[in-house]
Formats: sequence, C-alpha cells, structure tokens
Amino acid sequence: MGPAEQAELARLRGRVAELEAERGSVRGGGRRHRGRSFLAVVLIVIGCILAPLGIVASWAADQVGDTDRYVDTVGPLASNPDIQKAVANRATNAIMQRIDLQSLLSEVPTDDRPLVEKSLGKLGDSLEDAVRSFVQDKAQGVVASDAFENIWKQTNRKAHSALDKALTGSGGGAVKLEGGDTVTLDLGPVVEQVKQRLVDSGLTVAARIPEVHTDYTLVTNDNIGKAKTYLRLLQVMGNWLPVLALVLVAGGVLLSVRRRRTVVATALAVAVSCGLLGIGLRVFRVIYLDRLPASVSQDAAAAVYDTMTHFLFTMVRMVVALGVVVALAAWLTGRGKRARLVRGLWISGIDGARLTADRAGFRTGPVGPFVRHHRTWIGWILVVGALLVYLLWSYPTGWVVVGIALCLLFLLAVVEFLAAEGDGDGGGPDAAGNPPAPSAV
Repeated sequence: MGPAEQAELARLRGRVAELEAERGSVRGGGRRHRGRSFLAVVLIVIGCILAPLGIVASWAADQVGDTDRYVDTVGPLASNPDIQKAVANRATNAIMQRIDLQSLLSEVPTDDRPLVEKSLGKLGDSLEDAVRSFVQDKAQGVVASDAFENIWKQTNRKAHSALDKALTGSGGGAVKLEGGDTVTLDLGPVVEQVKQRLVDSGLTVAARIPEVHTDYTLVTNDNIGKAKTYLRLLQVMGNWLPVLALVLVAGGVLLSVRRRRTVVATALAVAVSCGLLGIGLRVFRVIYLDRLPASVSQDAAAAVYDTMTHFLFTMVRMVVALGVVVALAAWLTGRGKRARLVRGLWISGIDGARLTADRAGFRTGPVGPFVRHHRTWIGWILVVGALLVYLLWSYPTGWVVVGIALCLLFLLAVVEFLAAEGDGDGGGPDAAGNPPAPSAV
C-alpha cells in the first residue's frame, strides 16, 4: 500500500472516530435530557397536587387561625334571613319548653292579666299556639335587630378558639364538638334578649324562666373528627405550602428542555387542579346538605357553608384565572405560527392607530425615540410592576388578576404606540398625508 493510500486510510479512520464520538455525545445528551425531563415532570406533578392543598392550607391558616378574619367572614350571616329564621325558631322552642302555660298564667297578677290577654290576642282553641306565635314574633324581632348582630359577632369571637379546636384539635370555648361530628354555638344571649322583650311586652312571667342555653348547629359532618387531623396539619403548614408548590413548579420549568411549552402546560395544569378543588367543594356541598338531620334548616346550613367556603372559592377562581393568564402570556410570546399571527395583528393594529394619530397632528417629540430605544426595558418594568401589584394585593380575586392583566396589556399597547415610527419622529407623513421631505445628507 502506497503512501497516498495510507494517508487516505488514516483520514477515513479519523473521520469514523469523530462520527462515533459525536454519536456518543448525542446519546449521552439524550440520556441527560430524558433524565432532566423526567425530574421536571415529577416536580411539576407534585406541585400541581400541592397547589389545591395550598389553597386549603391558606384557608385553614386565614379563616380558622385568624379570629378577626373569621369574625369578618361570619359577621354578615347575622343579616341572612335563613339564619335569622333558624335562630328565632331555636330560641322560641327553647323558651316554650320551659313555659308551663297554665301555672304561669294563673300566677299573673290580676292587674296584669288584661295587658297579657291583649298581648296574646284571641287564644282560640290552642293557648300554646297563641303563646308560641307571640314568642316567635318577639324572637324574630330580636334577630332582626342590631342587638342580634352584635351578639352574633361577640359570640362568634368568643367561640373562635373552640371552632379551631373542633376543626383542628386546638383551642376551647363556647363552640363545642358533640358526638364527634357536630359543631354547635350557644344561643343563650339571644334567648335572654327574647325573654326581655316578652317582659317588656307585658308577659312579665317570662322573667321567671331560668337561664336557658340552647345550641345552634354551625357544622355537622360524619367525618369531621377524622378530617380535623389533616386540617390541623394543613393549618400548621399555612402559607408555606403554596410557596412550596410554587417552588416545585418553578424548578420543574427550569429543568425542562422546552421551557415555554412547559410553562403553558404547567400553568394550565395548575388551573385544572385548582378547578377540580372548586368542583369538589360544590359536590361536597350537595352531599353535606343532603345528609343533614331533619331538625337542621337546609337554607341556614347552606348559608353557613357558603360563607365559610367563600374564601376557598375566591382563591380557587384567583388561581385558575392566574394560570390561564400565565399560559396565554407564555403562548403569545412564543414562536408558534398562530402566536406570531396574533402578535402581527396586534402590532398592525397599533401601527394603524399611530398612523391615524400622526395624520391628525399627533407628535411624540423626544418621547418616541426614547421609548423605542428602551422598549424592552420598559416592558419588563411594567411586567415586574404588575407582578408586585398582584403580590402586594390583600386577598386578590380572579377579577383582580384579570384586571391587572388587562391594565398591563393596555400599558404595553401604549408603549408600542409611542415606539412606533411616525411623523412625530421625522419618519411619517405630514398632517396632510404627504410623505416627508428627504433629509439633507
């Protein structure tokens, strides 16, 4: 074999070695990519599972762990007609169980009997029905007064620590857990108000009724004893669990190969998981109300449930809205054909508006070139500002998220409008629509 053949053979062997090295590098990179992708998926899945649990943890820490927040939540229930009716019925039953009509009326002084009979009206066939109607009227007057609102708030404030005990296993007070599945509230102060109104209305014998303590059911569920262990754990985690979920999701996105697609998929996955929590709360509401005892008012129980879970639903809607907004933002800023089409329509619309404004005499002066030169930085500053507004907003709702997104979109449109080439920058037509004169060189 001659020197030329040996040189060619050596060259070919070197090329084969290079190709094998490249092939090995590709295989190694593929394995690394698969490992990163698998870890990213694991982190994102765990984050999506923890997201709805984080909402429940925030609720447990905020509503059950914060007395003022709890009182602010249940305070409006005092003006709920269903709650007022249920409390009035409970107070009436408690008083009627302790009234011996015949003996009490026989002890009424002779001078007071005309006033009592006038207050009771026509007795008809049933003295008990007449007295019950009279007591019910006074009880309804109490629960419709400002005094009941104050009593309701004060009682719930005192009872909050015991509600914490009933739901999470800590605390104590006027709220108690009966039979492991029912949370009740003492309505003794309401009964005392009704008794006083009866006395003021002429039924002075009502003052002889001993102190009455009757319970109003706030929550009842066969599994509340079991659930409080898990709820206590979530309460301890508090607002750290949402942070952990966010960190896991962010870590999964950073480890992924195609980050933009991962952001879109992850944001939608978080929105779906939290949406499932909202659906579960609705389904549980139906099951909960269906299993209530016959003695418990369905409407009043529904009002209590809706009030207690209002913050949960607010957070669910907020996270769902945030997930959709993030997914749309990531998709619109991507390189996909449809995303580029939407951005092209957006820019064309803004350019058309700027052209129309220039023809109408609009001028930007030095602002236009400045914005055009620093457009990217201004855009990021607006995005960071919108994020800070969201983070500093106390208890943001879904509409707050949508409002912030729309405001950011409007401000970005203003930036694009000012940065667009126009006559105000020396590059557009004049007010009459004529092209600019060529500049001297």
